[in-house]
Amino acid sequence: QVQVAESGGGLVQAGGSLRLSCAASGRTFSSYDMGWYRQAPGKEREFVAVIRWSGSRYADSVKDRFTISKDNAKNTVYLQMNSLKPEDTAIYYCNAKSYTAWGGLREDYWGQGTQVTVSS
Repeated sequence: QVQVAESGGGLVQAGGSLRLSCAASGRTFSSYDMGWYRQAPGKEREFVAVIRWSGSRYADSVKDRFTISKDNAKNTVYLQMNSLKPEDTAIYYCNAKSYTAWGGLREDYWGQGTQVTVSS
């Protein structure tokens, strides 16, 4: 089992930057797809970014502004957020997923979330 915990949220002005961290437990951290999702008030949770052995992928709304990275030695994944906009305001959740050999979802873990607020 994997436990994930986010940190690094806060209040920032539009155009500013924040870096979120997600610390994960477990000895097989490197085998998981690690992702970030967010949920704004009154909206559904949405995909932000994911990093896996083959590379990373981003939602169109954050591409070229956010960067996801991973430190396997520290069991930590990061989300560097630059040029923040008020519409980036949301609770940001860290996610860890693993898959079966034929591509089915095997494990799916979520953190408690960290609040990011961008003021205009």
